Amino acid sequence: MTDARDAFLSAMRQVAATVTVVTTDGPGGRMGATVSAFTSLSADPPTVLVCLKADSRIGQAVAANGTFTVNVLPEDAVEIAQRFAGAFDSQTPDRFHGTPVTPTPFGPILPRATAFTCTLETTYSHSTHQICIGEVTGISNAGEKPLTYMHGEFHVVRPKQAM
Repeated sequence: MTDARDAFLSAMRQVAATVTVVTTDGPGGRMGATVSAFTSLSADPPTVLVCLKADSRIGQAVAANGTFTVNVLPEDAVEIAQRFAGAFDSQTPDRFHGTPVTPTPFGPILPRATAFTCTLETTYSHSTHQICIGEVTGISNAGEKPLTYMHGEFHVVRPKQAM
């Protein structure tokens, strides 16, 4: 099974993903984590899904709060992406420290992020993760080019020049 797992991980490293930070706030606490598994699900009604590790702090907080915000990071937000991925937790355990956020009842909106505030509608368990479906309650469209991640590195999106 290790060979299939390794082949899967190797192939997934070739898939570019928009870098997002999922935040939440409420009785389960204020949390945030960098997440690569985010997509739109439906426009009628506006619905998105994120996949969160079930036993993670963010997974547990989203379940307890019943809300979340998906922050699509702008292309120059590498440090924020790394911070919310836990890269600096030993020095600064509060991932929000020093970041001017816009508070919402669903979870903080990060600077210059395009944000989707959501009410948690449904979760589905699959192996180690929860698929969290959220009805979009608000949108903050920052109009920024997104940060992406592929092959273990951050990238920026640029239009392909006409041939």
